[in-house]
Amino acid sequence: MKASAQRVAPGSWGGHRSIGAAVRGAQPGAVITVQPGTYTESLVLDKDITLVAKGAVRLVAARGPAVTVHGGRAELRGFSLVSSAPREAGVLIRGGEPVLRDCEITGGRFEVTGAAAPLLSGCSVRQAEGAAVRLTGTSRTTMEKLTVGGCAGDGLLVEDEASAELTDALVDGATGRGVVVGAGAHATLTRCEIRGSGGAALLVEDRATAALHECRLYEAGGQGVRVRGTAGRLTGQAAGRSWDIGPYGEVRSPAPVTRTEAGDRSSTGGRSAAGSQGVRLHHCEIFRTVGGGVLAEGGSTILLDGCHVHHTTGAAVLVTGEAVAELVSVRAVDCQDTALVVSGTGRVTAHDSTFARTGANGLYATGDADVSLTGCTVRDTAYTAVHLGGAARVGVRDCTVGGSPEYGLRVTERAELLAEQCEVSEAELAGVSVEGGDAALRDCRIDGGREGVRLRTTHRPSLTECAVTTTGETGVRIGRETGARLRDVTVTGSVTGLLLEEDSTAVVDGGAVRDTRGSGVVVCAGADPAIHGLTVESAAKNALFVEEGGQGRYEDCHFTKSRFPAVYAGARSRIVLRRCVVDGTESDLLRDDDAEVHAEDCHVEDVAEPLLPTLSSPAVDAKGTPVPGVRKAGRANGASGAGEDGDDTASAEAAKAKLDELHAELGRLVGLDGVKRDVVTLTKLMQMVKVRQDAGLAPPPLSRHLVFAGNAGTGKTTVARLYGGFLAALGLLSRGHLVEADRGDLVGEYVGHTAPKTTAVFRRALGGVLFIDEAYSLVPQGQLSDFGAEAVSTLVKLMEDHRDEVVVIVAGYPSEMNRLLESNAGLASRFTRTLYFDDYSAPELVRIVEHQAKSHEYTFAPETTAALHDYFETTPRGEGFGNGRSARQVFQRMTERHAQRVAELGLSVVDLASADAELLTTLLPADLPPGEAT
Repeated sequence: MKASAQRVAPGSWGGHRSIGAAVRGAQPGAVITVQPGTYTESLVLDKDITLVAKGAVRLVAARGPAVTVHGGRAELRGFSLVSSAPREAGVLIRGGEPVLRDCEITGGRFEVTGAAAPLLSGCSVRQAEGAAVRLTGTSRTTMEKLTVGGCAGDGLLVEDEASAELTDALVDGATGRGVVVGAGAHATLTRCEIRGSGGAALLVEDRATAALHECRLYEAGGQGVRVRGTAGRLTGQAAGRSWDIGPYGEVRSPAPVTRTEAGDRSSTGGRSAAGSQGVRLHHCEIFRTVGGGVLAEGGSTILLDGCHVHHTTGAAVLVTGEAVAELVSVRAVDCQDTALVVSGTGRVTAHDSTFARTGANGLYATGDADVSLTGCTVRDTAYTAVHLGGAARVGVRDCTVGGSPEYGLRVTERAELLAEQCEVSEAELAGVSVEGGDAALRDCRIDGGREGVRLRTTHRPSLTECAVTTTGETGVRIGRETGARLRDVTVTGSVTGLLLEEDSTAVVDGGAVRDTRGSGVVVCAGADPAIHGLTVESAAKNALFVEEGGQGRYEDCHFTKSRFPAVYAGARSRIVLRRCVVDGTESDLLRDDDAEVHAEDCHVEDVAEPLLPTLSSPAVDAKGTPVPGVRKAGRANGASGAGEDGDDTASAEAAKAKLDELHAELGRLVGLDGVKRDVVTLTKLMQMVKVRQDAGLAPPPLSRHLVFAGNAGTGKTTVARLYGGFLAALGLLSRGHLVEADRGDLVGEYVGHTAPKTTAVFRRALGGVLFIDEAYSLVPQGQLSDFGAEAVSTLVKLMEDHRDEVVVIVAGYPSEMNRLLESNAGLASRFTRTLYFDDYSAPELVRIVEHQAKSHEYTFAPETTAALHDYFETTPRGEGFGNGRSARQVFQRMTERHAQRVAELGLSVVDLASADAELLTTLLPADLPPGEAT
């Protein structure tokens, strides 16, 4: 008989009577064919041989496993492997790289231990108990077209440091969990189905990681996916953000969200990839689960990319504890509970996802949750679409929210909301409701039901550049004792446009109230708003209605086309009107006999018997509040009066004082002598532009846009802020504020995303300066198809459309800025002047550190200054050197080393409190950080 081909055929001539006998006699590389029949024996394999079943071959274990593999590359094809101990191993792989093809394993589990690396293809495991497939040790198991069914317990258990790769597998009807990945194990599942498990379809716990691609998890008795412990935790990953909301909703100190690279769909299946993958689900479907769809708890981390979670009994996605989750293009819909719940200190970022058709909320955030939604849709919910409670912090950007019988966005308790460029519609009670927390809304479109926006809180919520439309009672309601800020807000279509309830203190700057079916602005008793630059147009009743006991200052407002008197002042009300315009109405003012109405420089047109110009103006205190009983002469109908020249003089003096203040601040900057001269020259040129404009002459062809060329930390941002202040003081910019942006703020992630992003940033800068740092990154070298070119083209068009409303400054390394300008002819023609920011010299860096020390109440010993100079002289000026930033970092490290030095003296707290001030404030050469190698 040849060593390469042997036959097992009991009762036949020339064949082995048992499989074991054939195995024992086979040489490495032999192929053993087994004739049909039932063989009661237990095989032990440790060599490279192939066993092929020629028909229905049942191998029934005599004792222990039916097959045990200790090593080698044995291959079994077409066998039925039967065990009579369902809680024990029916097939045990202890070592080697065996292959099982088209085998049925019945009555016992398939188990892999040690460092074995088996392959199963077209196999099934049935009627096992405990765990149908168990992988332990450092084994690496590959399973293709595996079926696990009819098992009591878990379907697949991967633990220790084992890894499993499943493709086109089915885990069906496990009474426990479908797939469990624990300890430090890793599993990769591709196009697999986990159906009808008694518990969670997939459980990943401890330090384990998993990656699922195009899988379906459904009809589970628990969650579809449950991740707990520190499963999937990635070191340094940040999925939340924090922000500091300014008075008009601006984000002062954003901590950008770190996105997992969702586009990486590769799967290595090896241990080296486990740590980099975390727990990731790509294009998976989770549905008809008795529990929630996805539960992330403990300190776990999970990514859902392109997943569809639907028809769950519990929440579609629940993130709690300290878990971190990122959702990309996820659809969490048709669930009986809330689509996304975040509690504890859970952190979630969601991009381009949909949360809809829920039995409760779309998003419910509570505890200390931190949530960021970008480009998401939240709608058709049974309760409030987005509900914030506890101390949750939620940021929503470019989102669509609506279809709620309650509220679109609701903020309660101590929660904080930041909403930018969102659309809120079809919310029956109110589009936005802030009840106790804080909120900042910018550039949002709000279409409410009964009310557009309802604010009642002890915080100071803000709305900036928002449009509110409602056919209900109120456009914006500012509740009792609430202080709110509204800037450039437009309200249309409600009964009352802006309602200020008792004792509220709103600040309104710009904006409009149009087409109300009642009064445009209603001020209740005790309310004391400061309203500037508001237009109230086509009110069915009064433009401004001040109830009994109401107050307020109204400056530079325009009241037009109201059907009732433009301004109504109730009994005991006290209001001040400055530089207001009234037209298109029959009467400008109706007031109660007990009302105090003071008007100054108001202009009335097309009114038969105007009253406002006949009123005297009060003397006012520093806050602009009228002083009872003290009056000064008013001005009739906007005509020139005795006080006009004085007003112009005061205005000019204020502008000069502001310019002097800016020049002084510029002069205090360390170094930058050339830049300072350029800014002063530009200021003088701009003054000439202003003089010519005021004289009715055409301005000279002078571009205000600038290029700032210099290395990091050379003061470019500070000078840009001052430049905006100069232009505002000269009246060439309306605000002069600074909006900082970089590539991430301007360039989108897909076709059609860039232009809206760029436009939104540009709009925030109108009236001020748009400062684009590292602007050359908009045109990466060698990437012709990059979206940055679209951002540049959009900028060029916007600069042309708003040439007198904004200044754009592009900044970056000198060597890179020419490439930016050469990338677009329109860009180059608009930036004709470059300011060069030189690196700081060692003496200048010393001055920066000295300034830091003085502002923080530290002093230098005489020898410290010399040592500091030597330190900067020898500091390498490579790419990591940050100029002024490096100087500030040196000061910080000096204070830390000083604190350590003082602490090492061993003084008690009492001794320190009574110590000489020199000890606590004097920095010595020893406090300098160690010098870096040159």
